[in-house]
Amino acid sequence: MKKQATKKSDVFTRLSEWVMRFTGSPRAFLIALSSIILWAVSGPIFHFSDTWQLVINTSTTIITFLMVFIIQQSQNRDTLAIHLKLNELIAANADASNRLVSSEDLTEEELRVLKKFYTKLSALSRDGESLHESHSIDEAKNNHETKSASKGPAKAIRK
Repeated sequence: MKKQATKKSDVFTRLSEWVMRFTGSPRAFLIALSSIILWAVSGPIFHFSDTWQLVINTSTTIITFLMVFIIQQSQNRDTLAIHLKLNELIAANADASNRLVSSEDLTEEELRVLKKFYTKLSALSRDGESLHESHSIDEAKNNHETKSASKGPAKAIRK
């Protein structure tokens, strides 16, 4: 049963990738533009009837509805790939805090706490001569004081 679900998922993934590539191409734009022009030109033939209007409204609604799912699937894959790449960069950098690996899985409250730490870190960097002087939440105070001491008196961190 799981193998069949994976097979369906793979088919959907391949189909959505093809649709995204196609719909983002100049050819798809020209097809859509041509369809609208053809519909507009056919207006006098159908006396601009309700049915004539219904054709374009229904067509665009159906296409939009289906594209929402295709775009969401594509964005989910792209987001996951970006998170994995960022996790690799964090894990590969000895100076980076590993606490941020998979930070996308943290709760809103945990993210707010991290944001407060980075806001303090940013303030430390702003007080220094370079935006890149401090680089780690855990070491921010020590790094800032060490770097500032080599350039003059260290400023106290405000809490």
